[in-house]
Amino acid sequence: MIEELFVTYGIWAWLSVGAVLICIEVAAPGAFFLWIAVAAIVTGLVTAVAPEFAWKGQLALFAVLSVVVSILGRRFFRWRPISSEQPNLNRRGAKFVGREYTLSEAIVNGSARLKMGETGWRIEGPDLPEGTRVRVVGIEGATLKVEAL
Repeated sequence: MIEELFVTYGIWAWLSVGAVLICIEVAAPGAFFLWIAVAAIVTGLVTAVAPEFAWKGQLALFAVLSVVVSILGRRFFRWRPISSEQPNLNRRGAKFVGREYTLSEAIVNGSARLKMGETGWRIEGPDLPEGTRVRVVGIEGATLKVEAL
């Protein structure tokens, strides 16, 4: 069946695989399927230039290109990280780092809840009585780290 698909449709099979993988990437972003889609499209272009290229060779080329392009793509974005006007968009707690608050409840055994406007956050820090002024010094997951002023 795979042999018939790639022998009969050649370039169109690879371009279709690439298009499907790009659609998956759009639905589940993470820049993983993108690189495999690039490998499929490049394999399709090679097949267009060399139509006599055997289907087993096409699959081997696709496998090798998938690995190589994935590694190169990850390295590229590691060297050139994407800058954003809102770097903490998906890290809501990061906007509180450096701010000062008054404890609405005592920190007991190193944790408590801190009311900030309409929301409450779990906080960790040294045991402190209610009413103490604290500064948010960091964030770990959904927990804010605080210290006494």
